[in-house]
Parts: sequence; C-alpha cells; structure tokens
Amino acid sequence: MTPAKLDSIQALEQFRASLIKQRDSRKTIISVCAGTGCQACGCQAVVNAFRTELAKANLENDVELKATGCHGFCERGPLALIQPEGIFYQKLKPSDAKLIIDQTIVGGRLVNSLLYREPISKEVIKHQADIPFYKKQMRLIFGKNGMMDPTSINDYICLGGYTSMVKALTTMAPEKIIESMKKSGLRGRGGGGFPTGRKWEHCRRSPGSPKYVICNADEGDPGAFMDRSLCEGNPHSILEGMVIGAFAIGSNEGFIYVRNEYPLAVKNLSIAIEQARELGLIGTNILGTGFDFDLEISRGGGAFVCGESTALMASLEGKMGEPRAKYIHTVDQGLWDKPTCLNNVETWANVPVIIEKGAEWFSKIGTDNSKGTKVFALTGKVFNTGLVEVPMGITLREILYDIGGGVSNPKKKFKAVQTGGPSGGTLIVETSDPDIHDSLVAHGDIREDEQVKSLLDLPVDFDELTRAGSMMGSGGMIVMDSDSCMVDVARYFLRFLQEESCGKCVPCREGIVVMLDILNRICSGEGSMEDIRSLEQLAQVITDTSLCQLGGSAPNPVLSTVTYFRQEYMAHCVDKRCPAGVCKDLVSHAIDETCTGCFACVKACPTNAIVGEPKKLHMIIQDKCIQCGACYQICRHDSIKRIKRGDGDKLQQRAKERWQAPVRATAAASV
Repeated sequence: MTPAKLDSIQALEQFRASLIKQRDSRKTIISVCAGTGCQACGCQAVVNAFRTELAKANLENDVELKATGCHGFCERGPLALIQPEGIFYQKLKPSDAKLIIDQTIVGGRLVNSLLYREPISKEVIKHQADIPFYKKQMRLIFGKNGMMDPTSINDYICLGGYTSMVKALTTMAPEKIIESMKKSGLRGRGGGGFPTGRKWEHCRRSPGSPKYVICNADEGDPGAFMDRSLCEGNPHSILEGMVIGAFAIGSNEGFIYVRNEYPLAVKNLSIAIEQARELGLIGTNILGTGFDFDLEISRGGGAFVCGESTALMASLEGKMGEPRAKYIHTVDQGLWDKPTCLNNVETWANVPVIIEKGAEWFSKIGTDNSKGTKVFALTGKVFNTGLVEVPMGITLREILYDIGGGVSNPKKKFKAVQTGGPSGGTLIVETSDPDIHDSLVAHGDIREDEQVKSLLDLPVDFDELTRAGSMMGSGGMIVMDSDSCMVDVARYFLRFLQEESCGKCVPCREGIVVMLDILNRICSGEGSMEDIRSLEQLAQVITDTSLCQLGGSAPNPVLSTVTYFRQEYMAHCVDKRCPAGVCKDLVSHAIDETCTGCFACVKACPTNAIVGEPKKLHMIIQDKCIQCGACYQICRHDSIKRIKRGDGDKLQQRAKERWQAPVRATAAASV
C-alpha cells in the first residue's frame, strides 16, 4: 500500500518499517533479469511463463516474482536468481519455468542443465556469488539491480533507499556534504575524471540564480551500456544522488538528459520521478525539511556530441547541440548562463553510497587518486561479456581473464583491449608479441635491446590508463583477438567520429575526414610510409586545435594503433598485406591440405566459389571469391587460410600435392 504524500522524516521511516514488516525475508523470490539485453533474448516470455506456472501451482502468494534490472552477466541471458539461496539459472526458455518451479521451488532440487558451467574446467556452479564472473566484482552501485523491481519505489525504500537523502538534508550542512565528496575522492565517471567535490564547491560559490543540476545519460559510445542499465534497473539511486547534490550546491531544479533511443530507461526514470513526487521525496518542502527540488526528463536525439557538457546544455536550451569553448566554466555559466552542475549517471549513483557509508570508508576503496569502483561494459572476443563493477586498481588481467574468462576462441591469441570509447579509443596490448616489440622500437618508444612490459598487469585507474596512452572514458572495454586488424579498427572508430562530428570547428570537421581518407587508402593497399607520417602529424594538429574533446581525442585510435601496431601499418603500406586477413583488398582465402572435405564451407559460401566432393580436398575459385570470410568463420579444422592477395592458387596447388585422400577420408568420417 502506498500512502499519501510523506510530510516528515518520521513518516518516511514509519512507511519503511511498515513495508519491511509486511515482507517475509525467508520468502522465495524469483528475480528474472529484464534489462534491455535480456529483453532482446526473450526474457519477457520467461517472466510470463513463470507467472502462469506459479498460478497453476497455486504459489502466487508463496513465491514472489520480480522482473528486475540488468544483472550484468548479459552473455548468459535470459537469467534468473532464486533467493534467498542465491541459485543462478541461465539461458532460460519459457519452457524452463515449469521445470524450475517443479524441481527447485517445490521439490528443493537443482536443475543441473540450467546451472552455470565453467567453459574450461566444466565445473557446475549453483550460486551466483561463486561464479568467477561475479566473484571479483564489488557491486556498490550495481548490486541492487537484481534485487528490486525498478518500477517499485517500495522495493527501493525497503532496501534503505532515500536514507542517505534524509541524512544529508537533516544532519549535514551543504558545505559538509561537499567536504564529504572531496574527502571521498570521487571523480566524475563520465570520462574526464574531474573531482566531484571540487566541481560542486565551485558551483556553490558561483554567483547567479537559479542554479541547475543535470544528469548526463546521453551514453553513446559503441559497446558501452552501463548508464542505460542503471537508469533502467535502479533509477531511484540516481534521483537520490541528484537531490543530495542539488541541496549541496543550492539548486532547486534539475534535468536528466537521456537518449530517446533508450525507451526502457526513459520509461523507468519517468515512473521513478512520478513515484518520488507523489511520496514527497522530490518537489516542494521535501519531507517537511523546507528544501524544494524537482526535476524532469529531457530526451536527446542520439547525437554523440551531445554527451559533451556544453553541447548537452545547448540541446537542453532548444538550440543546435554544438559545443562551445570552455574559457567560461559551466559551473559559472552553464544552462541558460546560470551556474550548472553536470555529472553523469554513475557519478550521481555513487553519491548516496558515500553519504551512507561515509567518505573515509569510500576512500579506502581503490588507488591513491582513483577511489571507489567503476562499472565497465566488457564486450568483444571474450568468454563472459556483460557489465562488471570492480574496485579501482584491479588489473586488466583480472578483468579480462578472471572475470571475462579469457579469449572466447581458444585457438586465437589475445591481441588488444580498447578502453575509453571511440574518443578515448586507445588500445592496451599484450606486449610479449615480437611484432609489437618491433613496432615500439620503430616508433622510438623503446630500444632494440629493451624488453617490453606486458600491460595486462596494469592497474586500472584514471592515472595509470592515461600514462599507458589510454583513458578511462565512459567505461567501454572491447577485447580483440588475432583476427582483428588494428588499421581497420582505427578506421572503424574514426568513421564513427567523423559521422558524429557536429562540424562546428575546422580541425575536427576537415581533419578527421582527411585522416579517414588516408586510412581507407592504406586498407585498400594504396598507402605508403609517408601516409603513416601524415597521420601522426594530422593527429597532433587536430588534438591541439579542436574546440571540444570529441575532436581533441578523435585521433587517439589512430595514434595508439600506430604506436603499438606500427608493423601492421607497415605491412599494409610496404608489403601490401593485411596480417590479420581483414582488409578485403589485401587478402585472399584459400584451403590447405588439412581440409577434411566436410562440406561446411561449401554450404556457407554465398557465391558458390568453393568446389569439391564430400571427404575430398576442396578448392576456392579465386575469381568468384568475394572475401566475405563466411568459410573462414565456419571451418572447424582451421583449413581456410587468409593470405596475401593473389597467393590463393599457389597455396591450393601445394595443398593438392600434399593432400592424402585415404587419411583425410578417415578423418572426415570420424567428424
């Protein structure tokens, strides 16, 4: 039951007590992940099936079913958590609902086929907390996602929601709150890493009225979705943080700028705002404290540049979403030229945690200059993809291997990881590779006799990533294996930034286009060593002269790949060869003598370029091959080779001479 507007702190606490009293902590709860990722995998049908089966079994009053926000382990969705035992079921289908209710809920037995199985050891693990993906995480702001229905403010209040807001409004002066933020060491999670307490302090001291607070939920980096998941799964934590921030700087009005492409986030944030307003947790005279604060949602059109603070504010004002020079800070003159404090979703969600646990407690997590935790979106060529929240200072190796499970294809070699999104877009690499050693020597970063230190053991925090030539950025982390061409990767991110550039300043508008033209030339086999030098010179000019950080950091994908993978650029320009076999103009596909004649590649080829009889050596007709790679992807015997353009017939002729029909026929029969 939801009461009328709460008009005092005591009323909130009485309401919380009554909610907790109504709940039985021993009651079985089935929490089904209903984040966007699991929705794409059909979780809504799973939720409906659970609802139907619970009704059939007359368990509606004994078992609580929750459709929650993202649990993080997106690779294994749709997934469900059975509480209070913590049993973790994965890759669910609607038909599994009856099985789980009959076997686990009623019978008290596990459904082994739905439990998580370790990819390497094949060990079956039943509890979420014991799964390696979760084991090393520290889920301070993301943990409640799996425990609550994001559309229920009662769930959030039962979990201690709005306690920090009460503490801040009733026992802490604004200056004391700001001091807590400074002592906590919290730095902005949107990419820049500016100290949050210092920003708040500057905004509070700035003359001018009214003052505004803004939540930047315009997350647009490829591969990043942590802000969206927080908005979808725990919207009240963001509202609570914004109320505290508004009280600290002296603001009574706020905005959440969220992408319209995030419909579930917009929906759940809208519900949360309405519920909080009805209960008196935002609005006029919050809980009788005399403090007024209200906020509204502004939906963005999906322009990447609007993630930049001044462009975002221009968009909020109804103008073209273009950045301006920041010789005047937005904390002095931001939205409508008034003092404005803008932080991103993750930063605001950290605020209630700091107020609740204390600045000293928070500051003990992380490294000297990077405190607390960070949520990363782990994607790419890795076993376990999803959202991970880890303490600052954890190494890349721990994230990629202990949590991520390593490279998803055991036959492939780990090559690089990209952090910080396209505008951060720098690559951290496994530097034991001899080619990378040669690249760094050629680039002048190390001497010929110097050993290269593996960056896999790099502690992940703001400063260490920057020193390594990368950046924290928004938290995207994309893993690449030996099948990734670093020149092509740089081209991909540069193309994204060229399309997203607002075009206001010449270095960004024209410079990125010229760099992209050069990369296109290199990938098509028409590049030269002079092109590599031109890329480096242009990158420096764009970095130094662009108006905003989109342009200023746009060359990073190119600069980082030139640094670590110069040998690959040289192979493209001098040898006219793509070592990873990705650039179509430089590669030929051919079949070697290990072919078993299994016929799989024949079926996959869209142009009928592969010929051969079952259990006999196959051949690719080079003139008909369009280099799509479909055969390469499907071959289980590693018999399809990506080689230098024009060498396909030579390799296949050698294969013909070496292929032993009786032996291969036996091998094929055993497949």
